[in-house]
Amino acid sequence: MTLHLRVVLLFLLVTAAYGLVFFNSDSYRNEEAQAVQATAREMKPLIVKVILERNYIDGETSEEIVYEKIQAMEDFWSKYSEWQLVDMKAGMVKFKKEVDDISPLLKSNGYFGVTHDGVLSIFNGIPSKARVIQSFFQLDMKKLESIERKKLEKGIRISSKDQYVEVLNIFRNYSKE
Repeated sequence: MTLHLRVVLLFLLVTAAYGLVFFNSDSYRNEEAQAVQATAREMKPLIVKVILERNYIDGETSEEIVYEKIQAMEDFWSKYSEWQLVDMKAGMVKFKKEVDDISPLLKSNGYFGVTHDGVLSIFNGIPSKARVIQSFFQLDMKKLESIERKKLEKGIRISSKDQYVEVLNIFRNYSKE
């Protein structure tokens, strides 16, 4: 065989080998892409129990449970970006958030009052008939004006954060040291 013929045959073999590798890898990539797409179509969305804990300035804590259907994790994390992750287990995620407001319980039925031993407290309802939700400090009942004492005995309705803070500040002046 002549040198010229050997070079031509070698060229043809290299070209054929290159063509086989190039075209087979391309079809392999297409098959792989189709398999990934089929798997993605077959994947069911993940359903997770989400516990949302809210802590209010009045000390109340509420917990809400929701079930989230997760299609994309990025969407899930962005939805709760303002929450702090507390716990995460298989099928469950717990978040918490500090809320700069009074709790819905106080807004709906909260009253400032005084206990029988003179402690400024918040009651779930009118003080004489309701349970204490939160206690603050001992009041010096001798310093307290009779009008203020009667307001506390009757109950001072709490409807907003501003009112909550204002009442605490007023009665702090009457606390025992």
